[in-house]
Amino acid sequence: MKFSILRAAVFIFVVPACAFAASNVVNLSHYDLMRPDFVTMRSEGIVGVIHEASYPRFDRDSQYAARQQAATRAGLLWGAYHFGDATDPVRQADHFVSVVSNAWEQADPLSRPAGVLLVLDFEKNGHYPGGTMRVDQAVSFVERIRERTGQYPGLYSGEYNLARVLNNPKVTNGQRAVLTNCWLWIANYHYEPRATAPWGHWALWQYCGDGKCGLPRSAYRTSVANIRKAELNIFRGTRTALEDFWQGRAWQPGGGKPRREAERSLTADMQVSRQPAESALSETLR
Repeated sequence: MKFSILRAAVFIFVVPACAFAASNVVNLSHYDLMRPDFVTMRSEGIVGVIHEASYPRFDRDSQYAARQQAATRAGLLWGAYHFGDATDPVRQADHFVSVVSNAWEQADPLSRPAGVLLVLDFEKNGHYPGGTMRVDQAVSFVERIRERTGQYPGLYSGEYNLARVLNNPKVTNGQRAVLTNCWLWIANYHYEPRATAPWGHWALWQYCGDGKCGLPRSAYRTSVANIRKAELNIFRGTRTALEDFWQGRAWQPGGGKPRREAERSLTADMQVSRQPAESALSETLR
């Protein structure tokens, strides 16, 4: 019994605090061939879905529009991402906005999301044509999205890739500063991301991709609803903070003005959710 208690105590201090919060965001694309059960997703604690909308070269995800309506009907928040490449970033941004806007307009009014959370997928391009997007192109893309929608998109990348790209001596401080206007969505399937500079912290952590996860399965699930090999994410904060974060940054294609939550209260909420185990984890996760 003493050994069991000790082992349990060690486990609590080794595993990140946010692991005990349910994964609450799913990302999908046309590569997910099943018909996602969004109703069950919601019953299992999922709050939002971020779906690929467009990808190289100027294509649109064939599943985006239908899944947008199904997810919204199930009561889930909706987001869209664009997989960037090395072609004209302004044209890519315009295409992305067009795909998201058209899907929103064509949806039944009862199944339109109140707003769409936008994201640039900024990673090494190994399976689409067009090459890999550079930092200067990413800057042009996010500035164009802000110009068109009034909102900076989120920026998604793997922790290692992001550090490697942004530490390139050709990248200027001005370019880094522009990108930090975007909220950070970072992937690491083995441990909680730490290398987030020049951001102070990540907002969303993808800990599982296509069911691949090197973290304890007892704390980090790898499937949800009818998707066995899921892409799952944890928000850095409470469920209420996630809903406020999403609604505050979402673009409303219908022309409504997005509501921006108070950054100070959101940051405080995030910090409260992290404090209990932060000091105990600082060394074990290195």
